[in-house]
Amino acid sequence: MRPSPVFFGILAATIAGGVLAAVGDQSTLFTVNHDPLIVGGVFLLVLAGWALSLTLHEFGHAFVAFKGGDHEVAIKGYLSMDVRKYTDPVFSLVIPLLLLAVGGIPLPGGAVWINNWALRSRAVSSWVSLAGPLTNLGFGIVLTVGVAYIPGIPVGLVCGLSYLALLQILAFVLNILPVPGLDGYGAIEPYLSPQARELGAKARPWAPLVLFALLIAVPFVSNAFFGLARLVFDAIGGDSTFAGFGGSLFRFWN
Repeated sequence: MRPSPVFFGILAATIAGGVLAAVGDQSTLFTVNHDPLIVGGVFLLVLAGWALSLTLHEFGHAFVAFKGGDHEVAIKGYLSMDVRKYTDPVFSLVIPLLLLAVGGIPLPGGAVWINNWALRSRAVSSWVSLAGPLTNLGFGIVLTVGVAYIPGIPVGLVCGLSYLALLQILAFVLNILPVPGLDGYGAIEPYLSPQARELGAKARPWAPLVLFALLIAVPFVSNAFFGLARLVFDAIGGDSTFAGFGGSLFRFWN
């Protein structure tokens, strides 16, 4: 259960982005021409921070599975916090990061393969599924509380951290949906009838794709999803104004 050098590298990149966002000229945030240090810092902070949260999300699944009886996750390297163990380099990391950069949709990209037969009970299986999105929720709360209660944080860093926190809440809301292929469905699947589980297994490859298409193409679905996420974000003390500005800094090309 020793964190890998890759994890520490992602953590260092996240911290470096935060430092750049903090040391830039904060007065330029209220002008048309923002300090490149702040823009680059927020971009790096959010991008590396998302990769960090992806690692923690999948580690959460693996850790609960290990405690619940599936010790194969240790052999597979899932407890090392090495993002390479959870992902296909293109489809699990590059594409989700590109979608995040282009549209701000936190596509879940990682995957850990759990031996459900080794888990002690249906309840354990449910908690294995819930561990990932709950990790996103916890990470989002930590970031939000830090922004709210640590005095003297530069505004550029506040914007970057707030946007990263909002992305965690978006990831939580998205993953908790009871859609085959997402963690919310995985939490209820052990309690479904065999016929329902068979139907869910058939829908699992394409159901998330349909959901993402609806989020992108149907304004009603998109507005409902982002509205729910912002309600949760506001409930934990997040500031949507700072988060929105952080998103604008992150997508600096718009």
